[in-house]
Amino acid sequence: MSERFSPSAPAYPPAATSGPTPSAPPSTQGPKLLDALRTQLRVMHYAIRTEDAYVDWVKRFILFHGKRHPRDMGPKEVAEFLSHLAVARNVSASTQNQAKAGILFLYRHVLGTQLPWVDDVVIAKVPQRLPVVLTAREVRSLLHELNGTTALVASLLYGTGMRLMEGLRLRVKDIDFERREIVIREGKGSKDRVTVLPENLIEPLQQRLRKTQQVHQADLDAGYGEVHMPDALHAKYPKAGRSWGWQYVFPSQARSVDPRSGVIRRHHLSEQSVQRAISGAAKRAGIHKPCSPHTLRHSFATHLLQAGYDIRTVQELLGHANVATTQIYTHVLNKGGRGVLSPLDQL
Repeated sequence: MSERFSPSAPAYPPAATSGPTPSAPPSTQGPKLLDALRTQLRVMHYAIRTEDAYVDWVKRFILFHGKRHPRDMGPKEVAEFLSHLAVARNVSASTQNQAKAGILFLYRHVLGTQLPWVDDVVIAKVPQRLPVVLTAREVRSLLHELNGTTALVASLLYGTGMRLMEGLRLRVKDIDFERREIVIREGKGSKDRVTVLPENLIEPLQQRLRKTQQVHQADLDAGYGEVHMPDALHAKYPKAGRSWGWQYVFPSQARSVDPRSGVIRRHHLSEQSVQRAISGAAKRAGIHKPCSPHTLRHSFATHLLQAGYDIRTVQELLGHANVATTQIYTHVLNKGGRGVLSPLDQL
């Protein structure tokens, strides 16, 4: 994960670079530049997490070079900053590439600068790592140490192969109990896909929905009850945000202010709470492997392949664009049937 910028944290020391100085004081350029960056990211429908990360890296880039305006810098300064991240800060290759992506987005889409020098900026090679996978016994022990909502979320991640944010952003309308399937909307890469709904989760999810509906009704009675709508659906369907089908399955305990619109809404459950709960449960269960919510997704894929399911079926369930990504879990190909029984139902 990338380091977060904090106004109270010490800034990067300025690098010794040469070149023209900004034509206006940085204090008048900085906020306008970052506002333009945020606006362009929203126009191009980038996720709010990507928006925050890109703005953060642009801030770091400007501070590293003594608050010089990016328009007065080029490939030399970009390469120096990325080298500093790799050598002095010892960040991972993926973090270094994220910083590069944020800076180049600024030049391309905000400053409108031609980038014939892009190829001169080296891309860090991301090492291929084998995923951490739990055994069926370890999954059972982990789930046994959880309770309440976090237990249901963890079971859902293992039983369906969803990513953590896909599970937390799950809407009521996207669970089909009759077809035994869950539709995952706007997953990684803004793609939709369908995954299996484990039989063992039907009753717990129905109970969860009854509690969620009570929370939603209380919000409506208090004059709230509106949920965040993707893209411009709130303008096309003004009342849809208060409808039951669009509500999050796992709402947060308190209402909060939307950081973009300023509207008070009830967001979904915080991912940090689930991450902490799973990490603590792993320690209590005596699991010494690194264990996070994403470990349950890795375990889902591996256990399906071990059970003989076809790798392309697993690829579709995981939402991988290329089967080569799925092959990291196993070298077993084209085995098993087409019907899918969730590994959660075999515990």
